[in-house]
Amino acid sequence: MSKQSRDVLLQFWNYTSFRPMQEEIVDSVVAGQDTLALLPTGGGKSVCFQVPGMLMEGMCLVITPLIALMKDQVQHLKKLGIPAAAIYSGLHYNEVEIILNKSVFGQLKFLYVSPERLKTTRFFDLIKRMKINLIAVDESHCISQWGYDFRPPYLQIADIRPFLPGVPVLALTATATPLVVDDIQNKLQFRKKLVFQTSYERKNLTYNVIHHPDKLGTLLRMFRAMNQGSGIVYVRNRKKTREIAEWLDTSGISATYYHAGLEAKQRDERQSAWMFGRVKVMVATNAFGMGIDKPDVRLVVHLDLPDSLEAYFQEAGRGGRDGKESAAWLLVSDQDVKQLKSSFEASYPELKKVRDVYQALGNYLQVPIGSGMNQSFDFDLPEFCRQYGFPILEVFASLQFFEKEGLIRMSESVKTNSTLFIHAGREDLYRFQVEQPAFDPFIKHLLRAYPGLMTDFVQIREEEISRKMNLPIEKVGEYLHYLMKLNFLTYIPRKDKPQLIYLAERYQSANVLLSKEHYSDRKAIAAKRMQAVIDFVYTSEHCRSRQLLAYFGEKINHRCGKCDVCTNRNRLKLTDIEFNSIKDRLLFLLSERPYPLFEIVDAVEGYPEEKVMQAIRWMLENRLIIKDQTERLTIRKQLDIH
Repeated sequence: MSKQSRDVLLQFWNYTSFRPMQEEIVDSVVAGQDTLALLPTGGGKSVCFQVPGMLMEGMCLVITPLIALMKDQVQHLKKLGIPAAAIYSGLHYNEVEIILNKSVFGQLKFLYVSPERLKTTRFFDLIKRMKINLIAVDESHCISQWGYDFRPPYLQIADIRPFLPGVPVLALTATATPLVVDDIQNKLQFRKKLVFQTSYERKNLTYNVIHHPDKLGTLLRMFRAMNQGSGIVYVRNRKKTREIAEWLDTSGISATYYHAGLEAKQRDERQSAWMFGRVKVMVATNAFGMGIDKPDVRLVVHLDLPDSLEAYFQEAGRGGRDGKESAAWLLVSDQDVKQLKSSFEASYPELKKVRDVYQALGNYLQVPIGSGMNQSFDFDLPEFCRQYGFPILEVFASLQFFEKEGLIRMSESVKTNSTLFIHAGREDLYRFQVEQPAFDPFIKHLLRAYPGLMTDFVQIREEEISRKMNLPIEKVGEYLHYLMKLNFLTYIPRKDKPQLIYLAERYQSANVLLSKEHYSDRKAIAAKRMQAVIDFVYTSEHCRSRQLLAYFGEKINHRCGKCDVCTNRNRLKLTDIEFNSIKDRLLFLLSERPYPLFEIVDAVEGYPEEKVMQAIRWMLENRLIIKDQTERLTIRKQLDIH
């Protein structure tokens, strides 16, 4: 089967060979085996389901929570001549029906859906009539309660398996701890556990931590020293993205900023400017980066502590996609851990606050109690917070709880172009043009400019119609809305705002409850992930790469030799064996009592005084040991570190 896989890869993607592990994953799926693929960010996960989807008879069902990713991949597949479609919130009912009919009648090779779609009665009924050859589950860590981005709708995926006997499942993710790996396979009801994993190690990417009060000065020096390529700066809040980008710009480093609160057009323009090198640095929240594959990112800098090592690993991993030397820097000040803990507490607000948010949402959207189920609303999160005086993090956390409890879901904020579908038949069309001659030029232009309008929804640009017909853009909208009222066509204007969807009718706020699984259990898991970040930041004894790999269950025996920890170690004229032996002896002695410097140097036998002093200086610099008030050496207490 490998030759056929390579033939498909060459025919549609113009690649002569697979990346590491891709071919083995494809062969496993084509053989009908349930498969878990752990590939790093940028490792080519999509090829692992797209190639077998083309090889096998039928249609591949792709389940992903990322609307932007759906749209990008569908657009790319269509350019390759492969029939594909995506169903996501915000689509008109008629658009969804056309896609579902194509799926049932075998006119698609790939259908992208969100996990929430599987819960709808219409989709569940039709899936039994679709000829599905593969279920591809992207971002599969979302199915695990131990994962950093658990999403309850993912638990519904296994419910469709009894209706698709023999259809394999391919689960894909970039990062997963051993516990999450096992949980993914159990939750997706793998018939046999099979995992393909490339090493998480990125030899060309160096991870570093700097403890310095002057973060901005350090940041500026880094980018001034970067002669080629581009960079990303991650921060936690939207306001800082603008402030830091403007500060870099005025300091001579071309920069722009990106966050989910920007209009879709602004996000597209800024992303494009950065992608094509018109600006050097993108300052962003974690909303930026999904699906971004820019090869020449030389620096990824975190100015704030990330919530988890999983998130940090993915964000840092956007550096060095071209295989050339790149670096990730985590800049830390004394206040960062306090801020991280404060954000953690805000992410788990008290039940009363959650109920207050639920009550305010119903009032803001004017949804009466007992109604609203399956209705979608434009939702401006910052405006809602301003109007009701809620902290934005508290509202966002509450929305996540509502989603986990199956009450409300907020979609991604993505730009949806206007779409048009003429459902009048040929005879009706001719009769209408005769009876309404004023609309004849307008309709003829639509049919000429947008082929396929009478068979499917087609994306249109009102500005383009306005320019070519010499009509005011307001008049274009009036014509389209008028024709829609006459049931001549369906016109869906573009949307830029996120959508808030009520998954259940609106309750009395007093009836909103948070289950132990979704609140206290998740809080305990999140606390462990937060502690892992703190440990990573303050552990200056072990190679950064080794620390990260160990977190994901991968052990390596070598040091990277380039991170801040290794660089400090490299300054010592000591072998690893010598250093570890001296360090262990020093820690043993100091665990019993504090020692004056001269006394402990003499107590470490078998090594010259110079080498013992080198090890002591390193341990003092990295705060494994400290001096007390009497200048004696002592072990720094764990509490002091955290």
